Amino acid sequence: MMQRIRIPEDADLPLIGCVCFGIIDRGTNLLQVRPSSICCLNCVFCSTDLGPNSRTRITEYIVDCDYLLDYAQEIARFKGNKDLQMHIDFGEPTTYPELIDLVQGLREIKGVEVVSMETKAFLLKENQIDELKEVGLTRINLSLDALDEDLARKIVATKTYDVNRILELAEYTIKTGIDLLIAPVWVPGLNDEEIPKIIEFAKKIGAKLGIQKYEAHKFGRKPKGVKPITWWKFYRKLEEWEKEFNLRLKITPKDFNIHRMRMLPLLFQKGEKISVEIRAPGWMKNEMIGVKDGRCVTIVNCEVEKNSRVKVRILENKHNLYIARMV
Repeated sequence: MMQRIRIPEDADLPLIGCVCFGIIDRGTNLLQVRPSSICCLNCVFCSTDLGPNSRTRITEYIVDCDYLLDYAQEIARFKGNKDLQMHIDFGEPTTYPELIDLVQGLREIKGVEVVSMETKAFLLKENQIDELKEVGLTRINLSLDALDEDLARKIVATKTYDVNRILELAEYTIKTGIDLLIAPVWVPGLNDEEIPKIIEFAKKIGAKLGIQKYEAHKFGRKPKGVKPITWWKFYRKLEEWEKEFNLRLKITPKDFNIHRMRMLPLLFQKGEKISVEIRAPGWMKNEMIGVKDGRCVTIVNCEVEKNSRVKVRILENKHNLYIARMV
């Protein structure tokens, strides 16, 4: 049974250190803002195995909007309050009940020039798009992986998914003046024939394109019979489509004005032993989340009581995302 934890109501957790909620700073002017790990779909290639049918996730997290905005403002100050972008991603952002307030609050932070959102648009409605435009949403990154109805439903593993409705919302988004980036995941052997159709649709309505490469992740879902291709083959295929459609498809962070910017300092080094206080269950079975010095630390193979204090060794620390094991 999936349990849901509200932060900080049910668990007093910092919003730096855990991949599935809070804010991630990867050393650029773009911050990933993750208000929730909740998803309403069951995509067959989901890299994080989210959704109602998850086989590995036992906990969902949802963060209080004001708490999240406080952190976003603090990190924006650290980065100099200039030329910043806030990207709402992970889970399905439209499940977040305070989405409008979050977008408005992020847009009002000094130095924030772009607020974007990644979505499958399954729950979106026209009036919500209007509200998002009104409070300052800059861009919607639409995850659209097939135009064929049957295949589209198969990919999201949800019978009520209506791809024609998603296309209507895409066109409506363009009309509101919100930038639209259509970002399909190309899964070789699954939706090869659909990518050209999506390119044609994007050209027709004036949307940008950001075709993504399918990657198999350790705890993600892996469609039967599908194997990731090399980056060389991926870019070679993009070049073919570029020639076919007379459209540039190889995009880089520079196309979105994303550039290097000082990153929050790492507090713990790989191999370092630290003592943490256990505050909440982890995302997966036999995981707990500990806290030290304003950072979350996910501890694997850990089954101890909340509020316990345990000693752990840091296994991973990239981008202030801490994974550890008890010692």
